[in-house]
Formats: sequence, C-alpha cells, structure tokens
Amino acid sequence: MATDTTSPNDSNQVKPVVIITLGMAGSGKTCFMQRINAWLHAKSKKPYVINLDPAVFELPYPANIDIRDSVKYKDVMKQYQLGPNGGIITSLNLFATKFDQVLDILQKKDDIDFILIDTPGQIEVFTWSASGTIISDAIARSYPTVIAYVMDTVRCTNPVTFMSNMMYACSIMYKTRLPLIVVMNKTDIVDNKFAVDWMKDFETFQEALDAHPSYSSNLSRSMSLVLDEFYQDLRTVGISSVTGNGCTSFFKEVSNAVKEYYEEYVPHLEQLRTIIEKRKEEEMDAQLKKLKVDRGDEIKLENEMLDPQQTTNLPPSFSNYNDSDDDQSDSEVQYEESTTAEASFDRFIGLT
Repeated sequence: MATDTTSPNDSNQVKPVVIITLGMAGSGKTCFMQRINAWLHAKSKKPYVINLDPAVFELPYPANIDIRDSVKYKDVMKQYQLGPNGGIITSLNLFATKFDQVLDILQKKDDIDFILIDTPGQIEVFTWSASGTIISDAIARSYPTVIAYVMDTVRCTNPVTFMSNMMYACSIMYKTRLPLIVVMNKTDIVDNKFAVDWMKDFETFQEALDAHPSYSSNLSRSMSLVLDEFYQDLRTVGISSVTGNGCTSFFKEVSNAVKEYYEEYVPHLEQLRTIIEKRKEEEMDAQLKKLKVDRGDEIKLENEMLDPQQTTNLPPSFSNYNDSDDDQSDSEVQYEESTTAEASFDRFIGLT
C-alpha cells in the first residue's frame, strides 16, 4: 500500500492542535503516535510530543515531555505499596499536580503546529480518573483539542468486540465533549470496510451477530439501535501504523474536528464560564446581604438619629421641640424660685 503524501489543511490555524490518543490496551496507540509524528516531520510540520504513560518500557519516538522524567513508576509502587494499575494512577495524579508547568512550557513554544499526547495503555486510567479529566480539561481550555480513539480493526471483526469499542468511544465523546475521531488501526492486516458497513447498515450488523449467538450478542443487538444516531455524526478513518496509509485522511478529519471545536466546544466553554462567574457574583451578593443584616439595624438607627431631615417623621410634640424653648423654660423656673424665696424672707422679718 502506498503512503499518502498530501499535507493536512491547517495552514490558517494560529494555535497548535492537540491530539490526545486513547484506546484499549494493544490497539496500537504508541505505534500510531510514532507514525503520525514521523509523517508530520516528513511534511515539514513541527509536532510537540508528550508521553503520559509512566509504565512504558521504551518509546519508538522522541518525547519532548516524558512523565517518566518526573515520576518514577516503580518507586511510586514501592513507596505507596501499590499494584501496577494503582502505581500508574498515582503517578499520573502526581504529574497532574504540576501540569500547569507543562502549560507554561507550551505557551512559550510559538513554532509548533501540533501537540501529540500519548496516554497509558489502560484506557480507564486516563479516561475515568481525576487526573485524566484535569489534564484534558486544562489543555482543551487553551488549545483546540481532538480525541483520537484508536481501535484494533483485527479484533473488531468480532461484532461483540466492535460494539464494546463503539460504546467506549461514545462514552468518551459525551464525557469530554470534545471532537472525536475513531481511528481503525492495523488496516494493513484487515481492511476496515466491514466496520464502516456495520455502522451504516443495521441489517448487515444483525447478520454478523446472528453468526455469534450468545447473551452478549443479544445485548449488542439492542445497543446497536441506540447507537444508530451516534454513528451518523461520528468521524472514522482507517489507518495503518506500519505503512502510514490513511494519514492524509486522518489529518483531514482533524481539520474538520478543529472547526467543530470552535463552533461547539468553545461556546459551551464560554457558557460554563458565564455560569461560574454568575454563581460567584450571587455568592458575593449573598455574603454582602448577610453582612448588612448583621450590622444594618444599628447603622440605620444611628443615621436616623443624626439626620435632621428625619425629624419630620417624629410626633408633633417632638418635632416642635428646640433648644431655645428649653433655655426659656429654665429661666422662668429660676425666676419663680427666687420670687418665692424673697416673699418667705419678708414674712419672716415681719413676724419678728
């Protein structure tokens, strides 16, 4: 098979495009990363590669940022007394706490076209862990991001396995809300045409399930009806990580996915920001109102006593009261007291 030679249509893109590679163990994620990395270099594109798999023994491509340089997988297992999966999750969690430093490094790189991210072999470690969500959300807020879900075409010749992969792809897309491309890998061994036919023609998939009678087949038959709408907008591409066939089609789908990112994900992100800001404002207003309730009665009473305009609301006996009346009444009392004293003294003299 001849390798495609045309370059991806991304010349007008200002920010580098992030491609996060996910997939089941053994689907060929690392080989896929090596192929698209080499293909981009051949097309004079500059990729920036990040490896997030702490347990990989050797990488077939050079990584600009490697989690193994920051976190030692085996040391984490020994220190925290964990098994293999627990060690991978903990290593990824430790790395996620410093992912802001990774973003700072990426912001200083103004000469890169793509950011390629390889994830651990155990898909659930990245997809359903807190660290995976933190990393994917953080980088998607800064750069146009696309999910590349790699599936093993050879294993998917079994309709039940095919349905399991489709269910996983569906869950990833709705969880991340990011544009998703299903990469049917290993097309140099088995052509992916059968899988495309299963997605387009329900009857063809039912015939394949009839050849594998089991409880899982009955479940897959029911689920295929549910996923019919999911298939309509799903991007799929067949690719061979060995020969490189299908790379052009993949990057064309990446360009379409980037448009979807700006048309759907960015407005959704702005909506979330608006909701968060509104919620913060409501909490601040509630705190201010609470503060006014705690101190407002005393302040209001004091202002009413000091404001002369408030006297109009007082009873007439109080509103007519003034200092001059007070002084006049005091002088009259003093005069009456002195007169009474003089009369009493005169009577005393007369008696004597």
